[in-house]
This record gives sequence, C-alpha cells and structure tokens, in this order.
Amino acid sequence: MALEDKPYRVYRGGRVKGKVPTLPRPERKPADRQQRGAPGVPQRYSGPGPVRKPKRKIHWGRWIGLAALVLVAVFVVWAVAAYLSVQSGVETANKRLGKSARNALVPQDGSLLSNSTHILLLGTDSDGTSARRGFRRTDSIMLMRTDPGRNRIAYLSIPRDLVVEIPGYGNSKINAAMQVGGPRLAVLTVKKLTGLPVNHVAVVDFSQFEDLIDKLGGIDITVAKPIVSKFDCPYATEERCARWPGWRFAKGKQHMDGHRALIYSRVRKNALDPSDTDFARAERNQQVLNAVAGKLTSFGTLVELPFIGDDLLAPITTDLSTHSFLSLGWSKFRSSSGSTLHCRLGGEASGGEIRSVEENLSVIQEFNGAAAPQPPVPGSGAFGPGCVTGSQTLGVR
Repeated sequence: MALEDKPYRVYRGGRVKGKVPTLPRPERKPADRQQRGAPGVPQRYSGPGPVRKPKRKIHWGRWIGLAALVLVAVFVVWAVAAYLSVQSGVETANKRLGKSARNALVPQDGSLLSNSTHILLLGTDSDGTSARRGFRRTDSIMLMRTDPGRNRIAYLSIPRDLVVEIPGYGNSKINAAMQVGGPRLAVLTVKKLTGLPVNHVAVVDFSQFEDLIDKLGGIDITVAKPIVSKFDCPYATEERCARWPGWRFAKGKQHMDGHRALIYSRVRKNALDPSDTDFARAERNQQVLNAVAGKLTSFGTLVELPFIGDDLLAPITTDLSTHSFLSLGWSKFRSSSGSTLHCRLGGEASGGEIRSVEENLSVIQEFNGAAAPQPPVPGSGAFGPGCVTGSQTLGVR
C-alpha cells in the first residue's frame, strides 16, 4: 500500500505546533435528551453546583418545656386570683355572723379533709313581703356531715314543726329557736336534740339564691312527680290570680334558672298529691342545695372563680374560713352521688306540730355512721323517720 493510501497520519516525535486533531463530538438524539436524569442513565458531570445548607433541627423538648412553664404561670395566676376572690366573699360572710353564735360552736378536731365535720345549714326565706318582714324563722334545717373515710356526705333533715326543747325557752317548734335567739340558739337546740357536735354553721338566705343560681348558669333538678301549686301569685290583681293555674313542674330532669329553682324549693302543697307535707319541701330544699353544691365544684365554675368568687358567698352567713370552703368543695367533688346519705327525723303529726318518736334516736346513729342506714318503716306515713342512699327519696311510706 502506498504512503498516501494509509488511513492514518504519522507524526514525527517531538513537539508539533498547532492543535492535535480530534474526532468530532457525536450528535445527541432527542431520545437521549429525554432519558437524561432517568435512573440507570449515565449523567453528565456539570461541575460543582450551589451549596445547600442543612435543615435546622427543631428542638421540640425546649418548646414543650417553655409551653409547660407558661401553663404553670397561668395556673398560678388563676389560683391566686380565685383564692383572693373567694377570700373576699368569705370575709364578708364571716362578718355577718355574730360572736355569740361562734361561741356556741364546737371547735373542729383536725382538718375538714381528714376528720368528720358537722355543719348546720339554716335556710331562711325572708322574701321582703310585709307578711314576712322581720321573720327569722328557719324554713329549712339540715345538719350536714362530711365523712372523709367513706368519701361520703350525709344530710339530716329536721322538720321545722318538730317539737323539741329549746334551751331556756321550754318545748316549742324547732324553727322558733332562730326567731327568738338567732343562729346561736339554733345551734344550741340542734346540739341538744341530736347529741352531736356542731362545728360550723351556715345561714342560707333562699331569697338571694335566685341571683346565685343564675350566675352559675342554672341547675339541673330531677322532679320526682308532677307538681301544681298556687302560692306567691306573680300577678297584681286577685281576679287574675284566681284564673292563674299555679306553678307547674313536670316529672323528670329539668334545667332551672334561679327564679324557677327558688319557686321549686318553696312549694309547700301539691294540688296533684295531697299527701305532700313539709317533709317534701325539705327534700326539695336538699335537692336545690345539692345541685348548687355540685355546680359550685364543677369545672366551668372553677374556671370563672376569679370573677364570681365573692358573689357566690352573697346569700351566706357563716363562720367557715376560706380554707374550710375549699376543703368542703373538694370533699363534695370526691364524694359520689350514689353514696350520699339522706336522713330525716320524724314523728307523729298533731295540730300542725310533729311529736318526736323513739325511732329518731336510731336515725341519728345512722346519720353519724354508727349504724347501717334504714328507710322509714312501711306505714309510717309522710313523717316516718329513716335514711336512704343515693338518688332514693324518703317520700311517703
């Protein structure tokens, strides 16, 4: 083969001026451009790109700790504000109770949270009318006992027409003790009647309960039976009152505002059930007081406590301290409604009075936790003494 026919060129050793000829770059097909970046296809190195900063790590533990500190701070501020609000109302309520009534009380043995406590609840209903102006008789008399060992609260209803010995005044209806000697004589009379110590006293003005219940957003009451009663006619003329059918309450659970709850607690006679007596009224008072106590210890009320704490004590005159009120609320919160003990003293009715019977001694022992609760004896009627638990009602036996 001749030299000019060779398919390559021969260069002499050494340096040669000029560029060394190379083969041309092959042309890229459209299909190759689409496959660029696909898995398995070799990528062309394009040199170093922009440097990406690593993502900042979020320290969740630090943020959770900070949130917890904020919540603790808010809780402390709320607790202090709530305590001061309640304390203001308690101090005012304490000033309304005279020194003589305090001297009649038996000092509390230990803390209310660790020892049983007896609290006398006296319900008055001075509605401001001319017929009742100046009256200090108690429409509702109850002795409440806290039992921390059983996580139970017990109530002992004492009928206002029960004839007892009033120290220094002889035998009379028990509600006269408040009229002639105020809370002090009422405390001494209940102590003599039951033989139990009275550690604290609270006088509750039912006429002011309307505003209190409205501030709590109303209460839930389970009405045992239908009620129709004509009293305290809301109309101005006798003619209109004569046509008025009366207050009506259907059977079952109802949500009541302050005015309706107050009417319910005042009902003395039920046109649909002539057997209703003052005992039935006392039971309704207990229902209202229990419902109010339950609402006072509810979560919604606790949240609003810094704003309404002083108003909650407006209807009450008492010796209970702020700490005692908070302890009582905690005891109520811990106790279950199924274990609540409802007791009543009773007797034989005669001429608008109730004469005590021997069974009342057993009821006092049951109320004090010394004996098992027993319901009223069948056939004892509307005034039969006894005790029931939970949602049971004493009623007519």
